[in-house]
Amino acid sequence: MSLQVENLRVYYQTLRGDVKALDGATFTIEDREIMGLAGESGCGKTTLGHSLIRLTAPLRYVEGRVILDGAELPIADMARMDEFRMKRISIIPQYAMNALNPTRKIGTMTQELIRSRRMEAETSPEELRRRLDLVRLPHDVLNMYPIELSGGMKQRMVMVLSTLLNPSLLIADEITSALDVATQKAVAEMLVEFRDRGIVKSMIVITHDVSILYQVADSILVMYAGQLAEKASTETIIRSPRHPYTKMLVSSLPTVGVRYAEHKLAGIPGTTPLLLDPPQGCRFRDRCPVAFRKCVEVPPFLELAKGHWVACWKEFGSHA
Repeated sequence: MSLQVENLRVYYQTLRGDVKALDGATFTIEDREIMGLAGESGCGKTTLGHSLIRLTAPLRYVEGRVILDGAELPIADMARMDEFRMKRISIIPQYAMNALNPTRKIGTMTQELIRSRRMEAETSPEELRRRLDLVRLPHDVLNMYPIELSGGMKQRMVMVLSTLLNPSLLIADEITSALDVATQKAVAEMLVEFRDRGIVKSMIVITHDVSILYQVADSILVMYAGQLAEKASTETIIRSPRHPYTKMLVSSLPTVGVRYAEHKLAGIPGTTPLLLDPPQGCRFRDRCPVAFRKCVEVPPFLELAKGHWVACWKEFGSHA
């Protein structure tokens, strides 16, 4: 087992109180598994990703454990986490193409990263060139400033930097959101190639675009309002979801070639609850078409079938 997360709670501190952005997440990722993390904007996807690698204010650790390759990560201690970042766990941040220092050449930034992690011996110039070839970037990109690169080239360069030290777990946060469709496909294929070549062992791909996950992910974890709703194989989530929110999320996806006049897209009525004071029980119940009285209690995240986890009282068969 590559990653094990147990009852992880991470809140945002505000003057009005704590925003319960991640409230009791428990899940696992196996070796070589690419797990997609999906849900509406504000559901806690990025909070979950960041809590695994860099918990800084206003994020506040409340409780929970994160175990990677059998070793517990000290996620609440940023100084101790420094020895794990980039080497054991790494992230391609949201809007990664803006993560490069505009005043430094790409090659200079790369060497500074290698020296900061004391990995000069393990990262040879030949290996760096192989990584550039893998993401289809010319070698002379190392002599360029970020402004000389296109958006897609910047994105791929950040992918190289984030995986240069062969982390066990890679977190890719919305890395296709600002790219054209052709570049999105190329970047998605590169993520899979990182796994297939053993550069990374497992991966979390965070996105609101389920169609991207259908191309690259082995499994999908669906979040809603700071809590986990469902996790299963990608085929199961797309073809036979069990949680009402997942069903409505998948049904709202457009189909290529189908005109709006022929098939009107089904949205999800209502709005996401405010997490400063979330509703009692299941947080989806005010928007759920099958909610009943049991839903005022928080549903557990249970395995209903092998590899298929759901948090829904209706699916548990309970009408107490």
